[in-house]
Amino acid sequence: MAYSDSDSRSSGPSGRNTDSGTQRLETFSDGVFAIAITLLIIEIGVPHIGRGEDLADELAGLWASYGAYVLSFVMIGIYWANHHSLFKLYLRTDHIFLMLNVFFLMAVAFLPFPTAVLGEYLEDSAERQTAVTFYVLGLLLPAVGWLTIWLYGIWRDLLDNRLVPDYVRFLTIQYGLSISTYAFALALSFLSPVASLVIVVSLTLLYLLPPRKPRYLT
Repeated sequence: MAYSDSDSRSSGPSGRNTDSGTQRLETFSDGVFAIAITLLIIEIGVPHIGRGEDLADELAGLWASYGAYVLSFVMIGIYWANHHSLFKLYLRTDHIFLMLNVFFLMAVAFLPFPTAVLGEYLEDSAERQTAVTFYVLGLLLPAVGWLTIWLYGIWRDLLDNRLVPDYVRFLTIQYGLSISTYAFALALSFLSPVASLVIVVSLTLLYLLPPRKPRYLT
């Protein structure tokens, strides 16, 4: 059989465009992504200075909050972009699939909270470990939701049946490795919070690379 590379939304065996199965889901998801990514900046409070204090120093002192904001903003942005690409591969959905997507979006919408906690307590040596552990857990949850959606789609045969099996296996392994990496970072955070953050930042930078284009049987 011949193979073709395509990143455009394809028609199913009946010739129907996949928008008929996922358009409303994607529209709702885009709204949740937009709200979650907006909440990140709201969580950074305006510093209140007293007599003799310098506003510039107070603003500079929020560096941990800025860093956490950027990391989480990029992470949610990656999920949004990949969510758009991933749902091109589905021909249809069902009720459980929709509920799994709701769980995934709930995990994404939760991320601004551990982001704020990390920004607040990263410089606190006594609470740094707890803050980092909580933040890495916040990154692990949407990864679990993402893989669950993917595996359910395979199990229920919701994917475009023209996708090359090797491509489906590649994504399954990739998503599984992501969860393994986050889980390792979560365990490591109890021993070395800094090393744990290095791992999740590196994984985020890795996902900035363009995703592999889907391959179809023709």
